[in-house]
Amino acid sequence: MRPTMKRILGGLATAVLCLACLAVPDRTQANGFRIFDQSASATGQGSAFTAQADDASAVYYNPAGMTQLPGIQFSGGMLFIGGGTSFKAPSGASVTGGFNNSLAYPPPINLYVTANLKDLGIKTLGDTTLGLAIVSPFGISNEYPANGPFATATTSVAFELIDIKPTVAYKLNDQLSFGFGLDVYTFLPFIGQGQAETIFNSSGGPGLPAAGSRIEINGRDTAIGYNFSTMYTPLRNEDGKPILNVGFIYRSNTDMNLRGQYMSNGKLLADASTNFSLPAVYTLGVAYWPLRNRDREWKFEIDLDYTGWQNFRNNNVTLSTGSTISAPRHWQNATTLMLGTEHKWLHVDRLPGWEIAARAGYWYAETPVPDATFNPAVPDANSNSMTLGFGFLCKGQGRFLGFINCSPSSEQGFGPKAIGVDLAYRALFYETRTVTGNQAPLALPGVVNGTYNTTLHVGSLNLRVNF
Repeated sequence: MRPTMKRILGGLATAVLCLACLAVPDRTQANGFRIFDQSASATGQGSAFTAQADDASAVYYNPAGMTQLPGIQFSGGMLFIGGGTSFKAPSGASVTGGFNNSLAYPPPINLYVTANLKDLGIKTLGDTTLGLAIVSPFGISNEYPANGPFATATTSVAFELIDIKPTVAYKLNDQLSFGFGLDVYTFLPFIGQGQAETIFNSSGGPGLPAAGSRIEINGRDTAIGYNFSTMYTPLRNEDGKPILNVGFIYRSNTDMNLRGQYMSNGKLLADASTNFSLPAVYTLGVAYWPLRNRDREWKFEIDLDYTGWQNFRNNNVTLSTGSTISAPRHWQNATTLMLGTEHKWLHVDRLPGWEIAARAGYWYAETPVPDATFNPAVPDANSNSMTLGFGFLCKGQGRFLGFINCSPSSEQGFGPKAIGVDLAYRALFYETRTVTGNQAPLALPGVVNGTYNTTLHVGSLNLRVNF
């Protein structure tokens, strides 16, 4: 092995070791209401995709990676979810909550499109790629019985936020690319409740409606953040494909001023507003292909994600009557360590014209939520996750679903160059969490204290079409 190669691989090993050490949790505390699963190809690898980012979902995971994508590429998918949370109070009272009987996590879709301008004949802008995505990187949907033990803290919550991402990437040279994009966060009336909403039963305390009354506080807003990313490729094989990638993305903190209503039993009591701070996110990834030739590809990746929840200090609600409902949060910053691998067979004898990928991954995620301000609406705890995934890409003379030509000839006019399907499954195991000393505002004292167990099952499906 050449000295240069030894230095590169030695640096890779050092970087991987440093990332792993940094990600070891220093406190017993997954990561709030962030949604990491934005495409099946990434979910199948434990969401460790920042340094690979070689399909249209790069618009979310690392826009700088879009410069790897030729022509026009499209990906659209859905996220399916099951499981729930069980709670047991010190008194023995218990309750189980879930996702409002939803099968698909609202908003249930992700959509991506990228366009390499150079391949489209637009060369005046150099090696530039444009992208657009509609995703939901933050969200909550949870429901508990209205007669449950902590009904004065929460019975239902929805935060079904959409992120519209216009994005551009530029390839400076064969080693370095940059990406920049906007994050337009908003609510859409035809998706879920079309607003942020929390519902609970009145405890009958000072200034509250009669005990047992159904209280709803809702709001909506549109706010704009931004993201910046890089992709560095110091090593390629003889065909020009990456052997070593280092990817980084920064997503900005964004403050939303939610404006809506304060209601009791369906009756408007006052207009309401609250500040809702979405965290800044830093993600660094290293991907290495120990095997990459014209027949097979094998990749390992490690990502370290740092979410700056320190700005999520409170959700105090200001009413048009002049009063304020206190809702402290005081969340803490949290890290998520993600490990992923993918093995691709580029030529399959029994399936000519098809590529097949097998994927697997793991993560460990910290929770940012302290006991004092814990709310069952976000029943968070440290979590471990294991994932499996598969990808099937039809090219050349292959036929998708047995009758769609995956790469029509020029005589057939404009058509796809490849059609693919990605599938993934995530099992998400939250550590048992016993909450003590909780100070939930408005609720009856101590009702949130107790033991929480949460297990989730996530399915992801994406259809890809390359033109």
